[in-house]
Amino acid sequence: MVQAEEQPPAGSPAVRVIAMPADTNPYGDIFGGWLMSLMDSAAGSVAARHSKGRAVTIAVEGMTFLRPVVVGDEVSVYAKLVSVGRTSMHIAVEAWRRTRHDDRSYRVTQATFTFVAIGEDRQPRTVAPLAIA
Repeated sequence: MVQAEEQPPAGSPAVRVIAMPADTNPYGDIFGGWLMSLMDSAAGSVAARHSKGRAVTIAVEGMTFLRPVVVGDEVSVYAKLVSVGRTSMHIAVEAWRRTRHDDRSYRVTQATFTFVAIGEDRQPRTVAPLAIA
């Protein structure tokens, strides 16, 4: 049975970087925390744009590392707002890798990030509902 090739989400990634030696542990493996920080940054951009201000991460759900990322890989992180509460936002995030000399991309991990919009007083503030497209 031939498995269908996965495709990254449509649209532009929120973050795209090259994994570098400084992003590794002493064994040369890319830190999972480095990848998670990229995902948090991508989700934070979506949350800030939707809430029109400051938003903070309060939870990350369902992160499992499916494939390794190695030095030199291009890492693309896609983020999409999927639901909104009174003060919170849930953002689906996927990270994909592509080797420097290949056109195929592979999903590395995915997770749902929850953000809460906060005001200058650092207290939760309301956000607009999710627009239905």
